[in-house]
Amino acid sequence: MRLLPVLIPLLLLPSLAQAADFNGVALPLLWGLPFALILLSIALGPLLVPHLWHHHFGKITAFWTLLFLIPFTYTFGAQTGIHTVAHAMIEEYIPFIIILFALYTISGGILVWGNLHGSPKLNTGLLAIGTLLASLMGTTGAAMLMIRPLIRANDNRKHKVHVVVFFIFLVANIGGGLTPLGDPPLFLGFLKGVDFMWTVKHMAVPVLISVVVLLTVFYLLDSYFFSKEDEIAAKDPTADSKLQIFGKFNLLLLFGVVAAVLMSGVWKPSHPGFSILGSHYSLPNLTRDIILLLLAGISLMFTPKQVRAGNEFNFEPIAEVGKLFLGIFITIAPVLAILKAGESGALHSVVSLVHDAQGDPINIMYFWMSGILSAFLDNAPTYLVFFNMAGGDPAFLMTGMIHTLLAVSMGSVFMGALTYIGNAPNFMVKAIAEQRGVKMPSFFGYMAWSFGILTPLFILHTLIFFVWQVF
Repeated sequence: MRLLPVLIPLLLLPSLAQAADFNGVALPLLWGLPFALILLSIALGPLLVPHLWHHHFGKITAFWTLLFLIPFTYTFGAQTGIHTVAHAMIEEYIPFIIILFALYTISGGILVWGNLHGSPKLNTGLLAIGTLLASLMGTTGAAMLMIRPLIRANDNRKHKVHVVVFFIFLVANIGGGLTPLGDPPLFLGFLKGVDFMWTVKHMAVPVLISVVVLLTVFYLLDSYFFSKEDEIAAKDPTADSKLQIFGKFNLLLLFGVVAAVLMSGVWKPSHPGFSILGSHYSLPNLTRDIILLLLAGISLMFTPKQVRAGNEFNFEPIAEVGKLFLGIFITIAPVLAILKAGESGALHSVVSLVHDAQGDPINIMYFWMSGILSAFLDNAPTYLVFFNMAGGDPAFLMTGMIHTLLAVSMGSVFMGALTYIGNAPNFMVKAIAEQRGVKMPSFFGYMAWSFGILTPLFILHTLIFFVWQVF
């Protein structure tokens, strides 16, 4: 708490002369400090003060959030403060947490029971199935459906952290790159006018290359660890039994979630929707959210308790994600505003890297900049920022700037795998795995895995698609 009297004046002083409007052009980078402190807390808290973090991460996140809101409201006025929070809640956080809650709840009602033995072949097969499902039902849906059977299959193995790490790479991120249904950035592109089949056609090869490379690396790595298992046959916590699936009706509810999300994107009613504290809540989005909550309620009501008990289901992981991302969605507002200001904002030196002296796009930089920022910011608004930097005209982007649009699409989707917060299901998978006894890497430990394995792959993509332009 001693930081508060020091940091609030630091946040206030550079902005007192600009107190008229919340404009990304006029915002100094210091306004992004609370957001950075939340990320640092997530990264360092479990390492330096694990007991304190585990019991009080919600309070710590709330403290950094207030560190942003108090000086922000004082500087720009109560109305701007309320509108900023309302925008973060209504247009971003509420849809985010509702769909995550629905998918988490429904998938928790599907129990794959039986003794799957986590061999390299089985694990590779489960990862391949999850990767395929990710583009059909979204990365979050596929991740929530497949993570529990995968963990249970490896519950008698000592070396299994890498299994969950590759699951995050493939199922929670790259697998969603094939269709607009797979990942939020591509769905936003679809809403902006990018053809559904354009995404399928142009993302197919990058996704295929990524999946083949990563599954091959995983199989070799898992085979190595499997050969080192001394006690793998000693005692399997899961008794031998025939493979069965319980709670099958929840599969229909999952497809209902996919249908509701797709409906919200294609339904264009004449009703303008609702304005709440300066934020727009469209009728399709309201309808979608109500349907998602109803589907989750049906799952909770009709799924037998024994099925959820078999999954060791509880709401702790979704509560953890909900608390952390609430702070992230609010404190990220000035960072995104500065990015949207383009070369007129405080991050002009970063933004200017994506165009040459003639103003033409540098596709390599579009790929890497949209990707790196997506790893630490929300990948959906990051996609929109770079989509608009490239002109924002979907018809022209799909024809005259194919490689630029491809760069933004690939970067936003693929590099969300670089950190736990790069894509919504990443942190959820981590939370579920830890709850099931898997000692997941720290924030930076995970980045050592992701940068070490994925960076060579992304360099390969750079050469194939943006240097040689083979496809």
